[in-house]
Amino acid sequence: MEEPSLMENQLKPPSVLISGGSGLIGKYLTSILVVRGYNVSHLSRSSKQSGNVRLFYWEPEKGIIDTKAFEGIDHIVHLAGANIGKARWTKKRKEEIVNSRMKTTGLLFRGIIENDIKLKTFISASAVGYYGSISSEKIFTEKDLPANDFLGTTCRKWEEAADKFMDTGIRTVKIRTAVVLDRNDSALSKLMMPAKSGFLVQTGSGRQYMPWIHIDDLCNIYLKAIEDQDMNGAYNAVSPQNVTHKEFVETLARVMGKPLFPVPVPAFVIRAVLGKMSDVLLSGSRISSEKIISSGFKFRYPALEGCLRSILLR
Repeated sequence: MEEPSLMENQLKPPSVLISGGSGLIGKYLTSILVVRGYNVSHLSRSSKQSGNVRLFYWEPEKGIIDTKAFEGIDHIVHLAGANIGKARWTKKRKEEIVNSRMKTTGLLFRGIIENDIKLKTFISASAVGYYGSISSEKIFTEKDLPANDFLGTTCRKWEEAADKFMDTGIRTVKIRTAVVLDRNDSALSKLMMPAKSGFLVQTGSGRQYMPWIHIDDLCNIYLKAIEDQDMNGAYNAVSPQNVTHKEFVETLARVMGKPLFPVPVPAFVIRAVLGKMSDVLLSGSRISSEKIISSGFKFRYPALEGCLRSILLR
């Protein structure tokens, strides 16, 4: 096959392959990239065309992937992974959560290596759970070590799988994401559910911190990771305003014009319902956003109240 000329390469729009493109983040990011002229494709369990996005079939559990997905790809954004909040953390569910991240990353890596793809950038989702399900006065930065609990170990393994791309010379960025705020299909939509009964509720002591980020800011961080050649390694995708859970629900109640139920839901009730997964709700520490800010990124929604108002009004 004849190699494309230098001019053809310069005229070709950048191509991005997204795993987990049908999820909350994937949908928003896809719309941003398409508007900016990127050629976007998704890995999917369906292989049908979807609007401006081409779908390529994969079945990670069986190690199946359509290798045509890699042809002409400049960047991969890897968002696929089992939802940690979908079900109780039984032993089987924990294995599913870890394997869904490890196997998908490994499948992408083998596809790139075996097909000799000249990938420019590999961008992997990660989470602030890297620092553990704990509440402390420490402000965690990207230099801190991973925690030894389930979330910390899961994120560590997830990032180590992504580091294989870096070891081959591919620019690799890991986005440690906080609680993503959007009106639909997000943690915020779940927190708003009690409002249907006329009030909002606080869980546990309320003193635990709740790192958060607006969906638009998160997607713009991913966009920057694609376009900024100086970005490498891990970045916390978290708003610069640190708030406790109590401060969060009080702000949400004020913005929604709803009262806050005077009695918090006790921690033991949350644990009885959710098991070990309750740690996600009942614990949390402050996370630094200094590294991403120092890279030149500017948050559109740095303050919680403005963030919530923008979401509820759109």
